[in-house]
Amino acid sequence: MSDLELPIRGRTYREPEGPHSVVVRGRDIEAALQHVASREDCRSLAVISLPTTAPDLTVLAGRRLLLVDGDSGRLRDFAELALRADVEVEWIRSARPPFDRLAAALLPIGAIVLAAGSSSRMSGPQKLLLEVEGMPMVRHAVESASDGGCQQVVVVYSAREVKEAVGDSAELVHNPDAQTGMASSLKVGLRALRPEIEAAAVLLGDQPLVGSRTIAALLRAWRREGSRPAVAVSKKRDSDEGTPGRRAVHWTPPVVLAREMWDDLNALEGDAGARQILDGHPELLDTVPAPGRPDDIDTPEDYAKILTLFPRRKSRKRA
Repeated sequence: MSDLELPIRGRTYREPEGPHSVVVRGRDIEAALQHVASREDCRSLAVISLPTTAPDLTVLAGRRLLLVDGDSGRLRDFAELALRADVEVEWIRSARPPFDRLAAALLPIGAIVLAAGSSSRMSGPQKLLLEVEGMPMVRHAVESASDGGCQQVVVVYSAREVKEAVGDSAELVHNPDAQTGMASSLKVGLRALRPEIEAAAVLLGDQPLVGSRTIAALLRAWRREGSRPAVAVSKKRDSDEGTPGRRAVHWTPPVVLAREMWDDLNALEGDAGARQILDGHPELLDTVPAPGRPDDIDTPEDYAKILTLFPRRKSRKRA
């Protein structure tokens, strides 16, 4: 459909299978609109370098349209026409299509922060309320998801104290069945994501060292053309060191899960979450190295170890 070379997941040159997005140059917009009219599963259209004359955009009603052009007036004219046609429209003023913004608009990703655990191995208060650098650790996960580029952030909680700690920094969803295991929280989170969300980035509330750069790296990897349905952080196993023939990495959350996997995820039970699927089907998973540390905190010793990474600053003496 277009000679535009952009490495975005699911971009269309041939007739695609399943839900997809279309990216075209302005000169090919008529062909793109014909494609959209014939395919209900074409969710969004991106047009790079707009034509001088805007076509009828009513076929895009209820779908997403992204406009990229260096001419402000042309962008405004197209956007006004799209809005009148009940199209969800976004525009970027740029002569060249920026990959990250274009991919984010076509493939929005929501975050699910799993924060409904019982902290059974921690003595004392709910572990997600423990402070790391002056902030409850669950808030670190929320900030990483938001700053890393997730367009929606949902926190699944069980304890009232966790809800209060999160406050208005994210959408909150209660899981009344949290005691049955992580799978129930994952399903609650998936149901809370908006219809336009194409994938879920699943974070654990007890991984305060996973930063926004890690989330951004995962989102970027998942949105690349040719990526698998799931993308997670790679982690080296101590037991694999120096063992010939053994795979030297395995995966750990956070993990990005494509919408096409959600039916299988919603059928899960117990405490293993997405691992129940991905460990049995490694062909579904890509792993990427990440700049952050995916350590999770389960015991007082884990928390003490994390705190050693953030030594308290000595107070200055007043002159």
